[in-house]
Amino acid sequence: MSAGKTLLVLVLLLLLRGSAAGASDCPAPCSCQPLDTMGLWVDCAGRGLSALPALPAHTRHLLLANNSLRAVPAGALDHLPQLQTLDVARNPWHCDCGLTYLRLWLEDRAPEALRHVRCASPALAAARPLGQLTGYELGSCGWRLREDGAWRRLWVDVALLAVAALALALLAALLCAVSEPRR
Repeated sequence: MSAGKTLLVLVLLLLLRGSAAGASDCPAPCSCQPLDTMGLWVDCAGRGLSALPALPAHTRHLLLANNSLRAVPAGALDHLPQLQTLDVARNPWHCDCGLTYLRLWLEDRAPEALRHVRCASPALAAARPLGQLTGYELGSCGWRLREDGAWRRLWVDVALLAVAALALALLAALLCAVSEPRR
């Protein structure tokens, strides 16, 4: 065998090994198919999943539709740099702060998919597409002031205004007394 043929055979074996290794990482409830262009087609649709399984790093197309998913943990898709297609429709999504990561991921990579992600709860968001919800409708997400802190700051502001008004009144009285001619 010539050196060129040997090199070609080695390259083909490495490619086959890479796609076979990716397929062997397939999560138990899902089915995985190697793609001709490297990467995996991971089909987890309709498997009754209530949480994301451990996904292979070479996942290029991921189907998660028709499951019982309510949230996606922050960073859950960050280890999938090749991911091009994500189908998460028809899940009972709980649209609160826990879904902010998925919303931002979809906005960046697949904005059209946001129309197909419908909220099941809470009542404020039920039956609405995730892409139409405002930050307020997704919940506080830790950026709202706590009630007791907001009231305390309001009273501090009122007290400061009262002190400033009193100081201005005293200054005006002092100026009037100094500017009046003495007889």
